[in-house]
Amino acid sequence: MPEMLSVSPFSARIVERLSVGATSRRERVIHSLDGLEEPVHPNALATTEARLWRLLQEQVPDGLGSMDFLLGLDAGGILPTVSLAGAAKLPYKIAWKLHLPLDGAVRFSEPHAMRTDVFAYGIVPGQRIVLVDDEISTGRTLADLTRRLREAGAVPLASACLVEDTTRGARDLLTGLGLPLVSLTTIEGVA
Repeated sequence: MPEMLSVSPFSARIVERLSVGATSRRERVIHSLDGLEEPVHPNALATTEARLWRLLQEQVPDGLGSMDFLLGLDAGGILPTVSLAGAAKLPYKIAWKLHLPLDGAVRFSEPHAMRTDVFAYGIVPGQRIVLVDDEISTGRTLADLTRRLREAGAVPLASACLVEDTTRGARDLLTGLGLPLVSLTTIEGVA
């Protein structure tokens, strides 16, 4: 008989960052899929991303039918993007902090990071995209990405994250841009 594995529910919390630069946030959201405190079993990842995919389908039903791909953000957004792509059976791309001579480059800013320039490549007019990151706090990175994608003729349909910090206005900022934000869980950070 196959062994049954109990998968813990997804959890997140805020911790103080040590040795931060002048432009960096003093706190960081950590979560049960980042592997910082405990090893992550693949079933936990698959279960969590299946839940996020269901939430996306429920909260953005009209816009996902003709989606071209998911676009994840460098570092923290890679894991949720790849696993969400698996749950949704959709292709994905990753935006990197690498300036390369590739076609369809869209440059945007991650204002709270040490290296602020991020690049998405292979972006062409008409592409319908869902943006993915592990956590969203101010929403400024996704807002800038949304504006730059639209300037390139692409269509950002929604944004998805594992954790939304509800104290920094990300939801209002993205909603004001017409970009729905779907989050698996919320957390109240330090305002």
